Amino acid sequence: MKILATTDGSKYGRWAIEWLADMPFIVQPVVRVLHVVDVASVRAPFMVQPIMAGTERYVQSEVNRLEKAAKAAKEESIALLAKLGLNGGVSVERGAVAGTIMKYAERGASLLSIGSRGLDALDRFMLGSVSNHAIHHAPCSVLVVKERPRSVRRIVLAIDGSAASEKALKFLMRQMNPTPDGPDREPILVTIVHAMPYLKYPEVKEAGKQLMQRYGEKLVKSGFQIKEALKLGKPADEILNVAKREKADLIVTGAKGLGAIGRVLLGSVSTRVVQHAHCGVLVVR
Repeated sequence: MKILATTDGSKYGRWAIEWLADMPFIVQPVVRVLHVVDVASVRAPFMVQPIMAGTERYVQSEVNRLEKAAKAAKEESIALLAKLGLNGGVSVERGAVAGTIMKYAERGASLLSIGSRGLDALDRFMLGSVSNHAIHHAPCSVLVVKERPRSVRRIVLAIDGSAASEKALKFLMRQMNPTPDGPDREPILVTIVHAMPYLKYPEVKEAGKQLMQRYGEKLVKSGFQIKEALKLGKPADEILNVAKREKADLIVTGAKGLGAIGRVLLGSVSTRVVQHAHCGVLVVR
């Protein structure tokens, strides 16, 4: 599997790389780390326009600072890949941050790993907003990292029966090792969450139970432990509540859910989950 990891030199950028070494992938991935220098966004202090007469030295000073930071980020990332034992390389590109990341992701990446926050506003590489752009526009699955790397032992899988949910399920079964290395060798615990609106029809609840049972049987057959959480309420809120209660290491969800008639829209749900989750979120395409 080819993975694109983005970094801006902040701790969140480092975590986006470090998480890949702790993810229980069946096959070790090839990781390309990308740092983007957005020179076009450079502005002199307190100036609305990028360049104005008399501000050239301020602009050039800022460009030099960005170039220096890019060099440092590249050296740090090369050393980090070697330390973690990850195969791959590091690239530095100029351009608009979000657009450049998307172009790189289109070069065959199966997964984009990105930090949820970047450096402050003056540093202009806002991984917080970029991660939100990525979950909507990336051509591949997106891992949004929100904390220091940890062993992934407890996963929450959000489902609604859509094609996106099926893709999320297949990602777990095809890419993740259910019994990663560790002292206890216990299988990963996957809590399946299916949230339904407040409907009184018993047929809807029964359909939800059957859906979770179908997903659960496939996961057990693949070697995972499972728990089921059938909830009534707003999907995003219920997913977040279950993840907090289960002390999840990772939330996995599809990028898009059922249409308006189905009422459970994982597309908007995944956005809210990414924004408010306490742990990492994997949005599968």
